Amino acid sequence: MPATDLTLRQAIAAIPPDKRLMGLDLGSKTIGVATSDRTRTIATPVETIARKKFTPDAERLIAIANAENIGLVVLGLPVNMDGTEGPRCQSTRSFARNFGRLSPIPIVFWDERLSTAAVERMLIEADASRARRGEVIDKLAAAWILQAALDSLR
Repeated sequence: MPATDLTLRQAIAAIPPDKRLMGLDLGSKTIGVATSDRTRTIATPVETIARKKFTPDAERLIAIANAENIGLVVLGLPVNMDGTEGPRCQSTRSFARNFGRLSPIPIVFWDERLSTAAVERMLIEADASRARRGEVIDKLAAAWILQAALDSLR
């Protein structure tokens, strides 16, 4: 199913209650992946995919989705601070359209403004080395995005 303009609540209402959610932080070099628990309460970082080409990247995401019983993808949308959408949003929307041609899993967009910056601050405060931050920041940003979406449902 292609990405839609459904709200998160509408999209969740349309999927079976046993399905989990997957959060994605789409970067130019990596894709951060996180999943929710069965109760859709807690987001957990899963993996950082080093981007290659669209098809192998999408195949890896589909494999994770199948293994984790995913019913909905929450894709971070990199909106500009003033609320406008620039080239990165266009790229993200294009990725979602193309992914929708390969997978029936519905996608909703989530405003991800400041997610990576917030995670970076958290890692610096935790005294994580620059190398360690580089290893985990994308999957933690995906968890941040997904957790914000889950929290909005409460």
